[in-house]
Amino acid sequence: MPKITPFLWFDTQAEEAMHYYATIFKNSKVGNVLRAGDRVMLVEFELEGQRFMGLNAGPYHKFNEAVSFFVKVETQQEVDELWAKLTADGGAPGQCGWLKDKFGLSWQIIPDALTRLMSGPDPAGAQRTMQAMMGMTKIDIAQLQQAYDG
Repeated sequence: MPKITPFLWFDTQAEEAMHYYATIFKNSKVGNVLRAGDRVMLVEFELEGQRFMGLNAGPYHKFNEAVSFFVKVETQQEVDELWAKLTADGGAPGQCGWLKDKFGLSWQIIPDALTRLMSGPDPAGAQRTMQAMMGMTKIDIAQLQQAYDG
């Protein structure tokens, strides 16, 4: 297990969030739920090998874009599926592959193709790729490739 674990502050939805994320990511594990009486205090879960903890601590702090979770994907199908699931039920698309889920947590759904094209051997193609990405919400791999190719 990694020594560093993201620790997420929720108002009252830590257990709901844990189960929600476990339905979205194929390689996930629901872990311990620590209670104080009948109230959930802390949850532990794993998504794609990354351990997380969630705390129900009240409405004092909200998630913002200063912290996001970068999800590296291979295919457009993965982009589309994660995008649809994470923006469902009150989530919201952002720019350049960023989105917020229904809990307000920020995610980046980024295909390998974006990195590959932006670091490709053609500087003009890389610049066109960057410009194309800047105009997108959900990343479209085919459009990035078209932009790179000119």
